[in-house]
Amino acid sequence: MDFGFLLKKFISFFIHPYGVVFTLFAIGLYLLYRHKISYAKISLTLSFILLTFFSYFPVSNAFISNLENSYPKYDYKQNIRYIHVLGGGHNTDETQPISSHLSDSSTKRVLEGVIIHFNTPNSKLIFTGFKGKTEVSTARMNSQLAIALGVKKENIILGEEPKDTKEEALFTKKLLQEENFVLVTSATHLPRSIKIFKSLGLNPIPAPADFKKGNIQTYFKAPSAASLENSNIAIHEYIGSFWSSLKG
Repeated sequence: MDFGFLLKKFISFFIHPYGVVFTLFAIGLYLLYRHKISYAKISLTLSFILLTFFSYFPVSNAFISNLENSYPKYDYKQNIRYIHVLGGGHNTDETQPISSHLSDSSTKRVLEGVIIHFNTPNSKLIFTGFKGKTEVSTARMNSQLAIALGVKKENIILGEEPKDTKEEALFTKKLLQEENFVLVTSATHLPRSIKIFKSLGLNPIPAPADFKKGNIQTYFKAPSAASLENSNIAIHEYIGSFWSSLKG
């Protein structure tokens, strides 16, 4: 894994809700230890306020919904030959079944891709994603679940080297050039993915999966870890889109 990729992941942690809250809390504890009570109170109070803010359902749901409402669910009547399912993380614990090897997002992406494949005659599935810290790529793990669900091996294409969305797009560009294809990824990730793919001259047709938004309209809901996670996912996408815009 190259140094630039690791550095990007390290820096990104500290500008996400998790990282901001953790950093402020750690600074507060340090200032408390150094007996700088006034500054410690400010830092600890800010960490608590931000933790509550990002964990509050109406806030996280607004962040998530703004992304997930960008594209409607896929129309299964379209006749597109290729379906590209983006990677989303995995593990290789042999004590677990294949259904538990993939992250929640990967599982839902694969399921949506397989459904589209079975509804589209003569189509092929493209799975991309690198090994990470394991010995098996996300692309291969995704394909194993697809095969377990009934997809034939000859209808699967693997890209096991791409480490991020741009590299996944470059892999597909070499394969399909300007041909239309279905792009399956998490609904929160889809707006940024579509922008990246189109910026490289590709013609993706969006197929959102793994929705996280809630339909409950209430302001009276206690902060939760799930809402904090959703805020983190949404902010990650906003930062990613901003960074992609800066890079042109």
